[in-house]
Amino acid sequence: LIMGRANAGKTTILQRVCNSTDKPEIFDGKGNKVWTCRVTDSPECIQRGYHDIQHELVFRSNPGFVFYDSCGFEVGSAQEFDQMRNFVTERAVTTRVNERIHAIWFCIPMTDCHRTVTAAEQKFFNECDTRHVPVIVLVTKSDAMYVEAIQELEDEGSEIEELPEIVVAEKEGELRDKCLGHVKHELDRCKFPPKGYVSLQRMHQEDADCTSLMECTANVLNDEGLQRLLISTQQSSIGICIKYAVDK
Repeated sequence: LIMGRANAGKTTILQRVCNSTDKPEIFDGKGNKVWTCRVTDSPECIQRGYHDIQHELVFRSNPGFVFYDSCGFEVGSAQEFDQMRNFVTERAVTTRVNERIHAIWFCIPMTDCHRTVTAAEQKFFNECDTRHVPVIVLVTKSDAMYVEAIQELEDEGSEIEELPEIVVAEKEGELRDKCLGHVKHELDRCKFPPKGYVSLQRMHQEDADCTSLMECTANVLNDEGLQRLLISTQQSSIGICIKYAVDK
C-alpha cells in the first residue's frame, strides 16, 4: 500500500520501482479491469481511477507487484480515514494471500520543509495500528532542497556563480538531513511509529535509483520468504539481488 498527501510523487515512485514510464492498469479485487491510465490522461482524469483503495494497481512491466493507493487524505473526511484504516486492518490479517498487504510506503514530500509533518501524518501514526505490517516513510521530492540550499547560501553572502557545485550539494545534503531528522523526531514519538525511513531523490528521472527503498523494505519485512519474494520480484537493482544472496 502506498499512501500520503496528494502530489507526493506516489505514482512516480511506483513507475521507478517497476522500471516503467506508463501509468498502471487498475483492477478490482476479482481481476476485472476497471481503469487504464494513459500517459496523455489529465491528472484529474487519473485521480478518478484511484479513489477506491480496494482497487489494484498493476504495471505491465512488472505484474509481480500489486499496489494499492490511498488517495491523498490530508483533506479527507473522518469517514475516508476510517475506510483507509479498516482496509489496512483487514488486509493485514486476511488469510487470503493474494489480498494481503505486506508493507506500507507512506510518502511525505519535502516541497515544504516547514510543513513536513502535518495533522494527517500525526493522525495516521497515532491512530492506525497496522499490526505486523511495517510502515516505511518515504521522504519524497527531496531534490526541492536544492532551491533551499541556494537561498540559504545567498543569505550567507555567497556568490552562487562563484561557488563549486560540491558546496551547493553539501548544503543541499545538510538541509535534507535536517528535514529528515525533524520527520523522525516527530513520528518516532507517535503511538505507532514507522519501522524505517528512506529519502528519495530525483524520482522523476527514468534512471533514478530505488535500491535504498528495496533494501529498507526487505529489511523490515518479518518473514524471510517475503524478503526473498520481494528481492526476486523487484527489477530496479540487480546489485541488491547479488548482495542479498551473498548475505543470506
